[in-house]
Amino acid sequence: MEASVILPILKKKLAFLSGGKDRRSGLILTIPLCLEQTNMDELSVTLDYLLSIPSEKCKARGFTVIVDGRKSQWNVVKTVVLMLQNVVPAEVSLVCVVKPDEFWDKKVTHFCFWKEKDRLGFEVILVSANKLTRYIEPCQLTEDFGGSLTYDHMDWLNKRLVFEKFTKESTSLLDELALINNGSDKGNQQEKERSVDLNFLPSVDPETVLQTGHELLSELQQRRFNGSDGGVSWSPMDDELLAQPQVMKLLDSLREQYTRYQEVCRQRSKRTQLEEIQQKVMQVVNWLEGPGSEQLRAQWGIGDSIRASQALQQKHEEIESQHSEWFAVYVELNQQIAALLNAGDEEDLVELKSLQQQLSDVCYRQASQLEFRQNLLQAALEFHGVAQDLSQQLDGLLGMLCVDVAPADGASIQQTLKLLEEKLKSVDVGLQGLREKGQGLLDQISNQASWAYGKDVTIENKENVDHIQGVMEDMQLRKQRCEDMVDVRRLKMLQMVQLFKCEEDAAQAVEWLSELLDALLKTHIRLGDDAQETKVLLEKHRKFVDVAQSTYDYGRQLLQATVVLCQSLRCTSRSSGDTLPRLNRVWKQFTIASEERVHRLEMAIAFHSNAEKVLQDCPEEPEAINDEEQFDEIEAVGKSLLDRLTVPVVYPDGTEQYFGSPSDMASTAEHIRDRMKLVSLKRQQLRHPEMVTTES
Repeated sequence: MEASVILPILKKKLAFLSGGKDRRSGLILTIPLCLEQTNMDELSVTLDYLLSIPSEKCKARGFTVIVDGRKSQWNVVKTVVLMLQNVVPAEVSLVCVVKPDEFWDKKVTHFCFWKEKDRLGFEVILVSANKLTRYIEPCQLTEDFGGSLTYDHMDWLNKRLVFEKFTKESTSLLDELALINNGSDKGNQQEKERSVDLNFLPSVDPETVLQTGHELLSELQQRRFNGSDGGVSWSPMDDELLAQPQVMKLLDSLREQYTRYQEVCRQRSKRTQLEEIQQKVMQVVNWLEGPGSEQLRAQWGIGDSIRASQALQQKHEEIESQHSEWFAVYVELNQQIAALLNAGDEEDLVELKSLQQQLSDVCYRQASQLEFRQNLLQAALEFHGVAQDLSQQLDGLLGMLCVDVAPADGASIQQTLKLLEEKLKSVDVGLQGLREKGQGLLDQISNQASWAYGKDVTIENKENVDHIQGVMEDMQLRKQRCEDMVDVRRLKMLQMVQLFKCEEDAAQAVEWLSELLDALLKTHIRLGDDAQETKVLLEKHRKFVDVAQSTYDYGRQLLQATVVLCQSLRCTSRSSGDTLPRLNRVWKQFTIASEERVHRLEMAIAFHSNAEKVLQDCPEEPEAINDEEQFDEIEAVGKSLLDRLTVPVVYPDGTEQYFGSPSDMASTAEHIRDRMKLVSLKRQQLRHPEMVTTES
């Protein structure tokens, strides 16, 4: 029975040999039952096929059958176990029925397998999957039962199909080859040729069959000695061990018969080749020394442009194409002659060697001429290509220099200047490359006379040399003119870069001054908790104002520099016209806000100083403390300061701006009110000292 005949049944995986073995070294046969009703006829066919694979020696050790009933019904499991009695009674030594955890407990009581051991011929045990390792080592169980043994059913089935196909094809091929080889050994020469002609091609390709056999054998041997992908040790199945010697034996027989078959083919081919070689050799030699050489003698120019060189190159490719057809014949003839020389027939050796030498000399000489001509044309094409690229670069550079520079911004001017320098550098590199290409082409032209076959090519060479030298001189003059213009343009662009840099820095100064104003209004809002802290804040503010003053002066200087540069370049600055008003406007706003900040700090210093003086306990100066006017002054300054905190800064354009957020101002005002309350309390204590005594 072949696997291909029952392939649809085998694909269902009704049963399989995983390669695992029990503790008696018997093979493990697994029957995985599923939810659907199992076809017993198909299962029987599957078991018959699987049990036909192992050797008799392996069968004698018995099988351990695992019936996986976790997904099936009890009656199906019972039917399968009873069926084993008819299919493989002698080979089964143990049947392990894997049961679900709590599904069959009541039904099992109606049928006890252990009581039927004598009738069945083998022992049957019911076991859960996690306890199956009591009877079989985990390394011999597949992953379905918690083991580590790797088994791929489709992989096994594919390899089985390959093995059976190889066995069938190789056996048929051996019969055909034996018929062909034996037929070629019988009768006289005329009968031999007739026999070989009738059976010359076998029905299948021997090389393909041999390759299939080698791949199959390599796969079987590799699986025998290598582990699986996960690094777990893997043991080959018994059918794979049996297949190896069968494959090796078939391969040996195939190689032997195929070698004889090849010899028969070689002898026949040699007889036909001997009759054709000399005629073909003379055809090749006559064409190469005649029309082929005349074609090369007529082609010596290199052209004066890319288009002309390409036309010459295309013409040469046509000549090469014609030669290639004859070179292909030469290669074929040379291989045929070499094969006949290796055969060792002494009567043909002298003539074959003479033909081979004559053919090789003519072909190598003609090929060298073609290669030289091709290299010369390629060098000319590269020279003209470099010359054209350089000419385009010079045109582009001259175009940039002829267009007046329109000032946009410093970055664009710098980018234009960088592009100008890069183009000039690219022209230098291109001119150097042109010189190298031109010198190389001149060297090749000087060697051209050696391939002229007696023809005077001095005139053609002189025209080519003059053209090459003229192109290089013209490019040198154009490059020098562009360099002079670049120097003038570079000076002007550097002045423009300086102009835009001054304008950008002036605009940056305005931004910095705006940021200082924003910082003054948003972060410089504290008035201090006491006189000392307020004085420190006032000093910091003055330094802050100095920084702003320096920034303003810096911007003014930059704007003055832009005026000078614009006069030098005879252009009008696009940005400096509105930068100066912006600078003055921001500076005016900063000055107003700064003055308001100084007034508030000075009022805070006066308030904190008088309040601290009153709140201090100084019995030495009671008359100072009792001065009502001082308390009135403190209260008036505090109220004025509170009122000032609520007043915004008003700019000349009528816009208003507050210091900090409302919450910040509320916090500052709250602190001032608390200090005023302390002063008021102190005033009451001085007016009514008996209140202090009573409270004490």
